[in-house]
Amino acid sequence: MAYQKPSHNFTKIALKHLRTKLFHIVLSAFFLTIGLPKVQAQELQNKTLQVSPEKPADSLIINKESFFTLQDTLVQDTLKTAKKPTLLEDKIKYKAEKYTKIDQKKKLITLYDQAELYYQDIELKAGIIIMDYEKSEVYAGRIKDSSGVYTQIPVFKQGTNLIEPDSIRFNFKTKKALIWNTRTEQGEFRVKAEITKKENDSVYFLKGARFTTSKDVDNPEYYFYTDKIKLVPQKKVITGFTNMVIANVPTPIAIPFAFFPMTEESSSGIIIPTFQDTRKQGYSLQNGGYYLALSDYYDLAILGDYYTNGSYGLRFQSSYALKYRFSGGFNLRFENIIQSERGFPDYSRAKNYNIQWMHTQDAKSNPTSRFSASVNLGSSTFFQQSLNQNNIGSNLINNLSSSVSYSKTFNTVPQVNMSLSATHNQNTGTEEINMTLPTLQASVDRIFPFASKDGPKKGIIKNINFQYNLRGEYRINTTDSLFFKPEMFDTAKAGMQHTIPLSTNFKVFKHFSVTANANYNEVWSLKTIDKEFDSEINKVVTTEVSGFDSYRTYNFGSNIGTTIYGTFNFGDTKKIQAIRHVMRPSVSHNYAPSFEQYYDTYAIDASGDMAQYTRFDGGIFGQPSSSYANSLGFSLSNTFEAKVTEKDSTKLEPRKVMLLNQLNFSTSYNMAVDSLQWAPVRLSGGTLLFKDKMNVNFAATLDPYAINAAGRRIDRFNIDNGGSLFRMTSANMTANYSFSSAGKKESKKKNVQGALNGGREDDLFGTNTDLSDRRASQFDDDEEEEEEITTFYNSKTPWDFTLAYSLTYSNSTRESTITGNSIMFSGNIDVTPRWKVGISSGYDFVQKGVTFTQFRFERDLLSWRMDFNWSPYGDTAQWGFFIGIKSSVLSDLKYDKRSLPDRKLR
Repeated sequence: MAYQKPSHNFTKIALKHLRTKLFHIVLSAFFLTIGLPKVQAQELQNKTLQVSPEKPADSLIINKESFFTLQDTLVQDTLKTAKKPTLLEDKIKYKAEKYTKIDQKKKLITLYDQAELYYQDIELKAGIIIMDYEKSEVYAGRIKDSSGVYTQIPVFKQGTNLIEPDSIRFNFKTKKALIWNTRTEQGEFRVKAEITKKENDSVYFLKGARFTTSKDVDNPEYYFYTDKIKLVPQKKVITGFTNMVIANVPTPIAIPFAFFPMTEESSSGIIIPTFQDTRKQGYSLQNGGYYLALSDYYDLAILGDYYTNGSYGLRFQSSYALKYRFSGGFNLRFENIIQSERGFPDYSRAKNYNIQWMHTQDAKSNPTSRFSASVNLGSSTFFQQSLNQNNIGSNLINNLSSSVSYSKTFNTVPQVNMSLSATHNQNTGTEEINMTLPTLQASVDRIFPFASKDGPKKGIIKNINFQYNLRGEYRINTTDSLFFKPEMFDTAKAGMQHTIPLSTNFKVFKHFSVTANANYNEVWSLKTIDKEFDSEINKVVTTEVSGFDSYRTYNFGSNIGTTIYGTFNFGDTKKIQAIRHVMRPSVSHNYAPSFEQYYDTYAIDASGDMAQYTRFDGGIFGQPSSSYANSLGFSLSNTFEAKVTEKDSTKLEPRKVMLLNQLNFSTSYNMAVDSLQWAPVRLSGGTLLFKDKMNVNFAATLDPYAINAAGRRIDRFNIDNGGSLFRMTSANMTANYSFSSAGKKESKKKNVQGALNGGREDDLFGTNTDLSDRRASQFDDDEEEEEEITTFYNSKTPWDFTLAYSLTYSNSTRESTITGNSIMFSGNIDVTPRWKVGISSGYDFVQKGVTFTQFRFERDLLSWRMDFNWSPYGDTAQWGFFIGIKSSVLSDLKYDKRSLPDRKLR
């Protein structure tokens, strides 16, 4: 093919193309001169230059927002060059405090002092960071401060995994890393390793590693050392030969290999039992079993005890919660307790059980209906004889009570409220049980028939209102021995009560408030009685009659009262400037007619003597009265308050001090009888002393009538019988005083389980000990708010003290004796920042003996806790020692030794 001279147009296009290439070369050199990384320079070189017929080919348009945008109108070549793969898959953000250096030759970016680098899900902070963007690798390490100390330890975070090493080398593409002296947290474990190799996002290999639950992983009080670890974050830890080290001293405690599940979710597993030696039951394994993590909302722990003499115990403990709906827990306990050996005179056997259920509904879940439960029922002797309880309050418990209820509000006009409940009350002394299965209650809100819906309710007529209340019960009265047996239903009673209270209130003489009321009561009964004299057996026979029956009663009442204010001024210059006295007297009247129509007569003996009775006698809602009532009631309440001059002269207003926050008197006069018309005067009062730290309450009964030689009241005033105006028949006083040092934090934790078991929420009767989990402190310490302690001694020495005093006086038959006089106290003191000592004790002045006494000692060993408690006196004499790791993941590493009191089985 003959050579042809290029045309003018082709030459022109070629020159334009050559000028464009030269411009690319010059621009690239400019970018590299100003220090732009080659990656970014290459991206800018790849921008096309567009040539426009109207503009010269070398024209350049600069856009400040995109830094440089190059445009050219060159027609695209048909042979397109393939794009080179980018070195990085995402943008990198970085910054540093002192300087950022970019080395284009070595492809390095150096960040120094407070360096930070962010790439995808990776966050890296360190003293120095060096990034090789050609190899996709980054190195981070510490730097020295002015004193030559290494600072700014690297912090490497990828997703939820956090690592704090001395230095790290990481590859962005392969996700592999080499880490020196890494520090990381996995659940409750803190791990430090000399060298860590990150294989991928889910596997780490550690060499020369130590793991501990101590807060200070660099200087722990104990740790486990192993040469090899395979770590799968948030899943598991697998180790080789592992040795336990305490205070940097290796111990003989070692295992050839170990496996630790590290999931954040609950997991099922075996609960290691505690070995004990008791005097009556022999050797034992206690609180061993299995924990079942059934779901995220509920769980189950099955625990058991076994004693070599044949005694055993089983417990099922479950807790559940649904956020914003409800939460609760269930506890079922059974014990078969054997004392001594079969054939010996002191041999005895007891089977006891206890059921506890707590359910709380979130107030936000449903504003119109609510379900709650608080159940505590079982054998009357369970808490006194249990081998797995260590709480003096539980041993002294004399009452068990339960309540399960559901309530519903209907937003009608008027509003209707309905509730369905089951209750249980059990006296552990008499072993008597009272239950309602169930109780139905319904009420209609107040209705004002003579007042408009939104208008004012003033005056006698407009204030007239009435309600409707319904109560239905199925009540069971039985004993502990018949509980859960068919015989418990033989004496059950059922009935329904309807009440309609009608009332109004108004003012008279501006200052007197008057209330008038009338009450209608109707009772439906399914069982009545019939009494008659049986001549064959010569006694009165009472027969139950099944079938519907009812009676109706009504009564009237009124009350008038006012409030009187009095102030005694002593002058602004006096220490006590004034005393304010507030009196609230009131007089009430109650009237009820006789309902003799519901009474019949029966012969009480063969002579024909007659007596009166009602077929509703012993009814579930009482019985109608055969005599009318007409009485006046008098009451007077008082409060006394003082204004005291402040010691601080800068304060202009006086300080108010409550002298008596209540002083009440009450009595009544019965106009329906001819003798003994005045009821005893009841006096009660209370006050707060010492800046409201001491609560004092007192009460007394004052009888105006005298008594005869037999101790019975006679129709003669005591003052006319040679005595005083009133005869004090009984009196009591209680005082409670709690105070603490200025540096002592008030305990926010309450001993809820101890109170449910019959004890107290405080430590006045000693602390409740959960023998299945001894990791909790005896002193209600809050681990989350624990302050860092840097000294051995404590200059503040925090302490707290609780005092309770009770005095009871009886003189109903001129015996004039102190029937109760006791003082109890408890105190705790932080001898050093980590040594705590406590005591609970008291003295009974009537019985002349020391009450329950408990000594408590505790040592905080940081990751560990050691305690010793000792009850030296009485039937509850016992001691216990515990030392173990606080963390739940290593809760089986413990030493728990205790003695149990000699229980007396009934």
